[in-house]
Amino acid sequence: MHAHAGQHTDQRVPARSVIDFVADVSRNADVKVELVAGTEGNRLTFNATSPGPTIRVRQGDLVEVVLRNQDVPDGVTVHWHGVDVPNAMDGVAGVTQDAVRPGEAFTYRFVAEQVGTFWYHSHQVSHQQVIRGLFGAFVIEPAGGAGVEAVALLHSYPGESRSLNGTVGEVRQDAHPGERVRVRIANTDNSPTVVWVAEGAYRLLAIDGTDVNEPTEVTGRKLTLTAGARADLEVRVPESGAARVQAPGVSLVLGPPGAMAPESPAPTEFLDPLSYGTPAPLGFDPATADLEYEYRIGRRPGFLDGRPGYWWTINGKMGRNVPAFMVDPGDVVVMRLSNRSGEVHPMHLHGHHYVVLERNGVAATGSPWWVDSLNVENGDDFVVGFVADNPGLWMDHCHNLPHAREGLMTHLMYNGVGTPFLLGRASGNQPE
Repeated sequence: MHAHAGQHTDQRVPARSVIDFVADVSRNADVKVELVAGTEGNRLTFNATSPGPTIRVRQGDLVEVVLRNQDVPDGVTVHWHGVDVPNAMDGVAGVTQDAVRPGEAFTYRFVAEQVGTFWYHSHQVSHQQVIRGLFGAFVIEPAGGAGVEAVALLHSYPGESRSLNGTVGEVRQDAHPGERVRVRIANTDNSPTVVWVAEGAYRLLAIDGTDVNEPTEVTGRKLTLTAGARADLEVRVPESGAARVQAPGVSLVLGPPGAMAPESPAPTEFLDPLSYGTPAPLGFDPATADLEYEYRIGRRPGFLDGRPGYWWTINGKMGRNVPAFMVDPGDVVVMRLSNRSGEVHPMHLHGHHYVVLERNGVAATGSPWWVDSLNVENGDDFVVGFVADNPGLWMDHCHNLPHAREGLMTHLMYNGVGTPFLLGRASGNQPE
């Protein structure tokens, strides 16, 4: 079935609200965390640090996070980037909740069902609050626990050089010779970057929290990590010296204290997830999709919220005129995503992951390439698919957050679901 955004064979008056989609209210929390959002000079912090504390849980845990706003004047939320939480817990101001004002609190509760690397960040005035520091790592370990690993959050604060875990330049983590370390990398910036291992080999274990099927060893190739995306690399510490994982301007050194690690410029060749790893079943058949949508990213002059400019468009529409993509639970959805806007866009879908079926006319031949954050270069044409299995009202937007504020944002909406929350300056809710 072919459909247009905003159209579906069955559009109903909302019978359920986003606030209905929650975890089991009778179950006690396995993990309790408090996040206090505050201001520290020009930075914004969680628990007086930026990045905020790394939150580690295990698969199956019911996680309870209490967000308190100490003094962030515009209000705050917490969005669990890449975690397919119940819709009421998605943390988007004006869509799934109101922004938390100074002196107020909000409690997030969800079951950590996906094993993988994720991150959290504010989704209120996010184009300012994330870059200023309201973000942190969120790791869901297997129920049996994890092995040796390191977390690497890439971030550029306003007016500063890129940092790794808040430190500019080199960060070291002790590891024994011969040890294999899982390096969990997240790009929290607004633009794509690349990562590589200097003069060494690695395996790409996971993309956006989903394991790669039968990953092979890679040498001499860099990996694109778009804004919002994550990659888990397995790096072996050499018997003498140390290993160095690099991104432009920063590096993570793994090895014994004081051990030296080589540095190298970024390789010229890329690792291509389209053909990396071994094919495996998708769990659905995109050839029998219930819905097929066109998702065309462009740009044209016009008015956005009354402001003249040269704005981003989706299917030729901008701002509040961009229609939503309507689905029903269980729908198999195929989207044809194209970019003719003149710039790259890291597209992020909330509440779901989709699998890349085709890029620029070339079918995927490797491990299923599941993502929630997809790097869409100017001129790219992607075909992606997913199953609509998480009812609610979900943002779908560019994770170059100023682009989202400039109109590159729409929603995946389930028929029969509405929201009591409002957007706009009068409401105090400004998710981007």
